[in-house]
Amino acid sequence: MEDIYQERSGAPDEPHRHDFYTVLIVEKGNGIHKIDFNTYDIVDKEVFFVSPGQVHQVIEKEMSKGFVLTFSRDFLVQNYIPLSFIDSLNLFQDYGQSPPLMPEQDQFEKLKQYSEEIFELFKSEKNLKLYSIAAFLKLLLIECNNICTLDPEDSYSDTSENSVVRRFKENVNQEYRKEHSTTFYAKQLHITPDHLNRLIKRAIGKTAKEYIQSRIITEAKRLLYFSGLSAKEIGFKLGFSEPSNFSAFFKKCTGYSPSKFLQNEG
Repeated sequence: MEDIYQERSGAPDEPHRHDFYTVLIVEKGNGIHKIDFNTYDIVDKEVFFVSPGQVHQVIEKEMSKGFVLTFSRDFLVQNYIPLSFIDSLNLFQDYGQSPPLMPEQDQFEKLKQYSEEIFELFKSEKNLKLYSIAAFLKLLLIECNNICTLDPEDSYSDTSENSVVRRFKENVNQEYRKEHSTTFYAKQLHITPDHLNRLIKRAIGKTAKEYIQSRIITEAKRLLYFSGLSAKEIGFKLGFSEPSNFSAFFKKCTGYSPSKFLQNEG
C-alpha cells in the first residue's frame, strides 16, 4: 500500500472497476474506502474485499501501511483453487454492503504473516512460486472466513440449502435485468417464495426480495455513474416499463432520486 500511495503522490484514485478480486490488508490507515458508493473508514488492522465489477475508490489522509492482493478467476483455476471455493466464502459481495473485516490482534498478525509470505514469493524466482502463492492465498482467505463466520464449517458444507442459495444468487445475476419478483426465482428453484425468503434470510441476513432489489440498485448506480445513459434509458435497460416506475423504485430503495445520486457522486 505504501508503494501505491507514493506512485499516486498521495492523490485519491478515481472511482473505478476491475475484472479481478482485490483484498486490502490495512495494518495502518487513515481515510475512507468507497465500495459500490458505500463509504467505510480506513483504520488500523482491517481487511477489505472487493469483487470483480464493484466500483471502488481509496481516499487516504496519510500514507497507509499494508498489502493489496489482486487475483483473477483464471489465476485460481490455473493453480487448482476451484471457483466454488471463492463462492462458498462469506467475504466477497458482488454488490450492496461490503464492510471491512476487523480481526483481533492475533488474527491480524496471522493474516499479515501470510501476506508477507505471498509478497516475498511474488518477488522471488522460486520454482512453482505461483502454486505456493495460491496456497498461502487460500490459507489467508480461509482464516478471514473463519474470523467472520460463526460456524466456519458451515461455509464449506455442500448442503442442499447452500446449493439453493448459490443457485439463487447465480439466477439473480443472470436475470435481474428482466425479472424482479421473488416468485419467479422461487419457481426456478422449485420451492415456494416463503421458503426461499427463509433460506436467503438465514444465509445472508436479508430477504430474497431485498437481495434482488440490492442487485438492481447497485447496477443502476453503476450505470448512472459510468454509462452516460439517461435515467429513462437505464430504467428500460433494467426491466422497468415506465421511467417513472424506475425513478420511484430508486428513490424508495435509496431515499433519493437518480439525479440527486449523480449530483452527490459527481
